Amino acid sequence: MAEYQHRPDQGAMGDKNFLLYMVLAFVLVMALSSLLTKNQPPPQQQPTQPATQSQPQPTNAAPTAKGPSQSPVAIKQAQSETETVVENGLYKITFTNRGAQVKSWMLKKYKDDKGNPLELINATAAAKMGLPLSLWTYDAELRKRLNEALYIAGSAEKESGRGTQSLDVKKDSAPILHLDAPHSLTFDYADQDVVVHKHFSFDHSYVVKIETSVTRNGQTVLAYPVWPSSLGDQQTPAGYATGRMVWQTPEGIQRQAAFEKHFFKANSWVSDGNTIPGPSYWTGVTDQYFAAVFMPANPQSCMMVTLHQPIEIPKDPGNPKSTEKEVVHALGLGIANPSGTTQAELFVGPKAVDVLDSVRSYGLDGEPGSGSNLEGVIDFGTFGWFAKLLFRALNWTHDHLIPNWGWAIVVLTFIINLVFLPLRLTQMKTSLKMQKIQPLVQTINKKYEKYGLRDQEKQQQKQQELMALYKTEGVNMYSGCLPLLLQLPILYAFYAVLANTVELRQASWLWIHDMSAPDPLHLLPVLTIISMVIVQRATPQPGIDAAQRRMMNIMMPLMFGFMTWAVAAGLALYWATSNLISLVQQWAMNQTPLGREIKELQLKRLRKKNK
Repeated sequence: MAEYQHRPDQGAMGDKNFLLYMVLAFVLVMALSSLLTKNQPPPQQQPTQPATQSQPQPTNAAPTAKGPSQSPVAIKQAQSETETVVENGLYKITFTNRGAQVKSWMLKKYKDDKGNPLELINATAAAKMGLPLSLWTYDAELRKRLNEALYIAGSAEKESGRGTQSLDVKKDSAPILHLDAPHSLTFDYADQDVVVHKHFSFDHSYVVKIETSVTRNGQTVLAYPVWPSSLGDQQTPAGYATGRMVWQTPEGIQRQAAFEKHFFKANSWVSDGNTIPGPSYWTGVTDQYFAAVFMPANPQSCMMVTLHQPIEIPKDPGNPKSTEKEVVHALGLGIANPSGTTQAELFVGPKAVDVLDSVRSYGLDGEPGSGSNLEGVIDFGTFGWFAKLLFRALNWTHDHLIPNWGWAIVVLTFIINLVFLPLRLTQMKTSLKMQKIQPLVQTINKKYEKYGLRDQEKQQQKQQELMALYKTEGVNMYSGCLPLLLQLPILYAFYAVLANTVELRQASWLWIHDMSAPDPLHLLPVLTIISMVIVQRATPQPGIDAAQRRMMNIMMPLMFGFMTWAVAAGLALYWATSNLISLVQQWAMNQTPLGREIKELQLKRLRKKNK
């Protein structure tokens, strides 16, 4: 299993080793310098070459000699900043040749709170941590140099597609080249000692192919293409709290929040600038509904760098007059191949189950599409398999029965309650039997009431007599709780589905505009409380003291009402609908001979008690 490690020049002995290397290097340089000074004349100064002009295709300037031991390097630098926009039916990506990085990544099929196409670049975090597809190196000075240089941009239509391009030149603004996918885009930069190449390919999916390489004085530089600064829909403290790093290794899926406090194990956090060695099929940054995931072409040798910075944002971004600030944690990461050119695919899009299922990573042998799919990006929790099954049932209901997520939840809830109907009938039969043997149970309890709880022997005898009575009368004392216990995994699964699937984001139903957010009017929680009180009063509860029954009839509905008050409206809709169906079922059962027998027995007990 991959573990967090410090960058290669860090560690327990890192500082001492680094100091030793510096001393040895200094001695060696001084010796060579003295020798060369005696045997060679001073080098002649080379004329400075002007930077080339920005062109649609890369152009080379005259070679500039770097020294007696270096081959000539062609300088490649643009004179001014330009932008390139790449579009398909799913996204609109805006590149700038300054740093050859992305300044805007919009998803066309998803909207922000204002109804505009969703911007997935977090402007606040990017101002501190950098833009997507910038290059991250352990040398901060080189990092800045790579990401502020003006690259020469070039584009080419992919042979299998019908990409088009157009040039838009506006007064007082950078020229903008528009490309329609499928297309490819290159960026090149070179100066006296550094050579950088970036290549991006686009098709009709959410996946972008990337290839980057950096050399310095002819030597490969470990430079990570990164998604450095969280995601654009994280605008509030609650939004940043959903941020996670997630990656899949052959051993399984790993998830890491910016900081996690544990009671039974050591606290964990993401450190800025640390590396995680491979192998890994994919690795990404996620929030509640969206993700940016790298899939390296060589999973065996890839390395991942983790990025984490605290930033300050308004505590209430929706209130422009509010000056109160709060510190949140922005996450980012990048991957690189330490042996040379980094090749990978980058998925940037929604955490939609069908979409993630269709995207597969490279295999450990480097074969495209033979690795794992991206389904593990969604965290369905402990009962993940059940939550996936529930979502597929909900999705089928939405696609084939009723094309509204709210009504789909209602229909699925009705189906689930039909499945539980036999258990409810068993519960009714158990209630009848418990009512019938209640006098015998009270006799046994009265027989042992003079013995305290410390008398373990008598308490054991009491339990043995009760168990023998239940067995003789065919009563399963746990069957009454079984329907409720079985609904808890469903409740948890609904919570996991509504909290993680983007399909329910901004889905409307009647007065509710977002089924993944709390009910703005809190009508569903109120309906949950009222319906649950009625169900409790209509349900036979044998063997429970009147005072205890009154407490249960009030406390349990209030508890579930409190639970649904601030959770997703879809979950509150499920619980309120389930209560209404249970109420109808209970009323119908109370009209059956079995139900009337239980009611008559309860009235008989009540009349006997009041005499």
